[in-house]
Amino acid sequence: MARCLVLMLPFLISSLISTVGLPVDPPAELLQLGDVGGGRLSVDPSDVHEASRDFGGVARGEPMAVFHPRGAGDVAALVRAAHGSARGLRVSARGHGHSISGQAQAPGGVVVDMSHGPGAAARARARALPAYSPALGGHYVDVWGGELWADVLNWTLANGGLAPRSWTDYLYLSVGGTLSNAGISGQAFHYGPQISNVYELDVVTGKGEVVTCSETKNPDLFFGALGGLGQFGIITRARIALERAPKRVRWIRALYSNFSEFTADQERLISLQRGGRRFDYVEGFVVAAEGLINNWRSSFFSPQNPVKLSALKHHTGVLYCLEVTKNYDDDTAASVDQEVDALLGELNFMPGTVFTTDLPYVDFLDRVHRAELKLRAKGMWEVPHPWLNLFVPASRIADFDAGVFRGLLGGQTAGAGGPILIYPMNKHKWDPRSSVVTPDEDVFYLVAFLRSALPGAAQSLDELAQQNQRILEFCAEAGIGAKQYLPNHKAPHEWAEHFGAARWERFARLKAEYDPRAILATGQGIFRPADAADSPALDAES
Repeated sequence: MARCLVLMLPFLISSLISTVGLPVDPPAELLQLGDVGGGRLSVDPSDVHEASRDFGGVARGEPMAVFHPRGAGDVAALVRAAHGSARGLRVSARGHGHSISGQAQAPGGVVVDMSHGPGAAARARARALPAYSPALGGHYVDVWGGELWADVLNWTLANGGLAPRSWTDYLYLSVGGTLSNAGISGQAFHYGPQISNVYELDVVTGKGEVVTCSETKNPDLFFGALGGLGQFGIITRARIALERAPKRVRWIRALYSNFSEFTADQERLISLQRGGRRFDYVEGFVVAAEGLINNWRSSFFSPQNPVKLSALKHHTGVLYCLEVTKNYDDDTAASVDQEVDALLGELNFMPGTVFTTDLPYVDFLDRVHRAELKLRAKGMWEVPHPWLNLFVPASRIADFDAGVFRGLLGGQTAGAGGPILIYPMNKHKWDPRSSVVTPDEDVFYLVAFLRSALPGAAQSLDELAQQNQRILEFCAEAGIGAKQYLPNHKAPHEWAEHFGAARWERFARLKAEYDPRAILATGQGIFRPADAADSPALDAES
């Protein structure tokens, strides 16, 4: 039966191609990949359907086929075949489908499903143990590019009590996916984003070459791939920096009604360095008084410990919630209360609005996934998510508050369609050689509108998308200088403006060197694939 399927594969793919209006002569090299090297090319409708969608739920692009590799060699063989084909077959890597706007889709091309890689059994046998490097001055672990960060955490904890230093709020994302963007959370102010905590990569370029790169070996590709939106290659291995994992977390939230005091306290907290007292995680979010503290991102309080905010009984409008944590172990447990009290004593939150809980470190890192399970049970997870993520310069964050939180949203953040995160980061923790674009200030904020278009909600998907557009228009008209994180630009001049002249020139040069036919990650819409028109492949796609 397996042999029959392999023999039928060219006919099946040709039939599929003809139904979507693409050439009916798929590359012979691609068709021969059916079982070569352990990789599997699938045209199964369920595989194709899954690869056509993503977490955002606002874009859909059906690929010709889905490729299931068992290692970097399989990925390289596929990309070589696509690169050598007559028209340059589009190829996009897909981790676990958490793109927002179709960035990992490949309409009419091939999606590489990185989520399984070598397979569970083989991965368990071959998975590298954490190791210590005197040259690097710390521990590290080598992981498959499609590995979930949650699985990386479990593996490193079980083998040495170690953990990655920098995180995203949600652990069920692929390593290659977050490293192709940045990977940020409340630890980024101190450790930098995840792209600042990786020592080495294996990247399959757009020519089908497997290249090992680091700060000293092929550095152009290394820094280009980090935050490079998948434009220069597919990350198949990453060497991740590790630290000793703490045992427990003191998790604290406090409310502010004054935005200036809120941001001043956040910026003060991220300025504290390891030599003195500091929190280990600093975030925040915007809430309406009636929304109070809890949101879908976490279950902060148990049903046995309900929140009672008598201090807010007469307060209406926008509030700002500071969220911080202090990690500790058995040997530091006796001093954690004193350290937390000292740090909180220097802040200007509203009296009577400090709320604290205590939990294992792993449970804190997994807080969003636990909320996900609850939403899935209610049918509220598989819905469109028209998210908008912005980096806003610290010098303009008050203008953003006035124009958006209290302006466009009219102070009604409870009806914004989901949580609104806001927290600062230190630019010096971001390596300027990476491809990611941030505002040109020492401190900048992430402002993330994590919207869900729920059936019957006050705002529809179209209304939320239109509101996103109005926020972007406000930023442009007011000269805020914001940069999109997880960018989703539609026109050539928007991409050029996003990068700026010097960065755009470098980005295009790396594209020409490592993916000259522009076949990789075309869902980003940055460059025109070789088969899109007669114009050069490196014209920005309109």
